[in-house]
Amino acid sequence: MSANSFKTLDDIGDVRGKCGLVRVDLNVPMADGKVTDDTRLRALLPTVTELADKGAKLLLLAHFGRPKGEYKPEYSLEPVVEPLAAVLGRDVKFMPKPDQAAIDALPDGSIVVLENSRFAPGEEKNDPAMAKAIAAYGDFYVNDAFSAAHRAHVTTEGLAHLLPSYAGRSMERELTALDKALGNPEHPVAAVVGGAKVSSKLDVLRQMVEKVDHLIIGGGMANTFLAARGVDVGKSLCEHDLADTANAILEAADKADCTVHLPYDVVVAKEFRANAETRTVNVHEVAADEMILDIGPAAVEALSDVLKTCKTLVWNGPLGAFETPPFDQATVALARTAAALTKEGQLLSVAGGGDTVAALHHAGVADDFSFVSTAGGAFLEWMEGKPLPGVEALTK
Repeated sequence: MSANSFKTLDDIGDVRGKCGLVRVDLNVPMADGKVTDDTRLRALLPTVTELADKGAKLLLLAHFGRPKGEYKPEYSLEPVVEPLAAVLGRDVKFMPKPDQAAIDALPDGSIVVLENSRFAPGEEKNDPAMAKAIAAYGDFYVNDAFSAAHRAHVTTEGLAHLLPSYAGRSMERELTALDKALGNPEHPVAAVVGGAKVSSKLDVLRQMVEKVDHLIIGGGMANTFLAARGVDVGKSLCEHDLADTANAILEAADKADCTVHLPYDVVVAKEFRANAETRTVNVHEVAADEMILDIGPAAVEALSDVLKTCKTLVWNGPLGAFETPPFDQATVALARTAAALTKEGQLLSVAGGGDTVAALHHAGVADDFSFVSTAGGAFLEWMEGKPLPGVEALTK
């Protein structure tokens, strides 16, 4: 999945006066009609400005929310136009429906946001007739929305087969980073996989034990592995019915020479709330009325030493219940170690997934990692080793 498998904007040639259909991610958080986080808008800046400066007319295709194939005003993309214009520093128009005469009349370098692609019932069905109808308005197609690349929809996959197609700068950067992290990584490779439940990350864990040298398991998932090894985890969040699955993953790791790291000291409390009374204990000393809510300082120190021996790190999911202090300490401490090693040039660090991005921002190190992906589902499916339709459709 290396970036040289795809045509990029470097391959696009002269686009002056041509119409480009550009799939972007405008699925931004909103409150009271206002965008509350413009990270995804800033991500499309390099592609859109480059093409507009070369004189292309751009029709931006995107979805917002899940309107399920019908028009719902609360899911309109119109409120995103003004914040997008502010980020781009140039005029952006809104077009409820593509209109050939209106498109022809646009000056070169124009930027237009089309209405939510998911208002059309054919979008999520990847309807060939809809793809053909939209493709008729464009001379070329650019996909710059890795976050939607795991969906085989008209605007993410169907159009790529009908027009000359290219990866945008954001997509290119993402694919390059992911290839360096797991496609052709420099070993030793470590993966941090955290989160509440093993059941939600089974495919990730199975894939990681085959690909990495060190697998660090955190969050509620670690409790399931500890319980599978015979540790009494008290009242902790734990999927006891997955003990056999956890043991099978541990056996697969042994066969693949992958070292699995589980915490041996943990932070426990009798109730899960902010600033609850806690104690740090060996995993074998968890009382029946206590729950494990973070990994302990000795385990964090040992994991920091592991990262110091590694060249590549992939991170998905927190080590503890990081949203609720003081159970954020392990995640913050290890993230800061990874960031410091990255800044020193010793570690290539790639992270992704909603909780992960929030945790790295909380630790103040999101900008210090080599690459932080804002793609949730697509990043997870990439970690699972699944082909991503929106990416596959761009392959040369």
